[in-house]
Amino acid sequence: MMTSRPAAVAGSFYPAQASELKAVLHQYLDDARPVSETPKAMIAPHAGYIYSGPVAATAYVRLKPVREQIKRVILLGPAHRVTIKGLATVSVESFSTPLGDIPIDRDTIEKISSLPQVIVSDAAHKQEHSLEVHLPFLQTCLEDFKIVPFVVGDASAHEVAELLEILWGGEETLIVISSDLSHFLDYGAAQQRDRITSQHIIQLEYEKLTYEDACGRNPISGLLCLARKQGYGMELIDLRNSGDTAGNKRRVVGYGAYALTLPGIGSRYTWGEGQQLIEIARQSILHGLEHHQALPVETNQYHNHLRYKRATFVTLNQHGQLRGCIGSLEAVRPLASDISENAYAAAFRDPRFSPLSGQEISELDIHISILTPTSPIHFSSEEDLIQQLRPGVDGLVVEDTGRRGTFLPSVWKSLPEKRTFWHELKRKASLPHDHWSPTLKVYRYEAQSFP
Repeated sequence: MMTSRPAAVAGSFYPAQASELKAVLHQYLDDARPVSETPKAMIAPHAGYIYSGPVAATAYVRLKPVREQIKRVILLGPAHRVTIKGLATVSVESFSTPLGDIPIDRDTIEKISSLPQVIVSDAAHKQEHSLEVHLPFLQTCLEDFKIVPFVVGDASAHEVAELLEILWGGEETLIVISSDLSHFLDYGAAQQRDRITSQHIIQLEYEKLTYEDACGRNPISGLLCLARKQGYGMELIDLRNSGDTAGNKRRVVGYGAYALTLPGIGSRYTWGEGQQLIEIARQSILHGLEHHQALPVETNQYHNHLRYKRATFVTLNQHGQLRGCIGSLEAVRPLASDISENAYAAAFRDPRFSPLSGQEISELDIHISILTPTSPIHFSSEEDLIQQLRPGVDGLVVEDTGRRGTFLPSVWKSLPEKRTFWHELKRKASLPHDHWSPTLKVYRYEAQSFP
């Protein structure tokens, strides 16, 4: 009896030589934008690496901070080769790739073996690429781990969700859903369809997904079903197609990368929580006047929502005029701590203003913004980019030639016209208003604000 499932698509979907495969993976991961948020679960594509590898890497790069923490990966992908009903696991002890063998977590499989939707089918896995293409990424990004693989056939969202809920685990467990998006549309039609699909995914609207939207519709639907039940949020990391990576634009395949984030990342904060944060900001400014540093925050005294790592901005106004604004675009500190640090910096370290004096404290209006993680905007031209902007919703980050600038969503109030908003953002980043180049990158985020 075979004890290891050998690599089936090495040499076609990805390099068969270990040295070449490592070089390709490291290049993709180096090119991906690192972030601090680590997903509990993620969705990533499974096409040949030259097509979908750059998009998959934007999800996998997030595993670097927890490469030693994750010990178990629940891996689900759609069936392309064999028609099956339910979710098919395997009888073998390991999966092989050019980078070595990955052990199967047999104990975990035993836990769900009695579920009626779970079957054992080595045939379903033998030639299936939807799981295999993820294994080298996992081997590169993680240290010592086991996998629990499932090829998903005819299975309902609730059947998949039931299995995932049982296997959810803690910080040691990662869930990976494998799926491409639209297939063989022209470039423009694919972009339009994949944007709509991404909105359904972000909004956890699994009932609206079809097989034409995503070949992994069934495993995706199960994850979204469970996410909605447990109050998690879904974040878009990257959205491109083969016309953006290595193919022509006549017939393309869409690729998306998404992360299921911890409760709090996608949630709204209450008015009371907002007032708590404003008081932290005010106390940090008062503390800074006397001690010349931000107020130290004991995060364990606050509700969980205020302890999650979040990116924030603190804006200070005086008599209706800006008096300081400092923030962070990436979540590196607990929310309460980030507010404290940014409030102190806005009062005393904004290079556009002199440090705040004690006499000005009573004249300050404090405004805080809690940011969602940034996600890239992909565009074919400046006009395409401008058309994608959402007035009043999007905060934007522009990066090019070593320069960077951002506008919070609140800036739309003074710059309501899309083109003007975009041109002024470039000016803020010290770029000419007519600047355009193939290396220009734009990211969007949303914000919940409390005045």
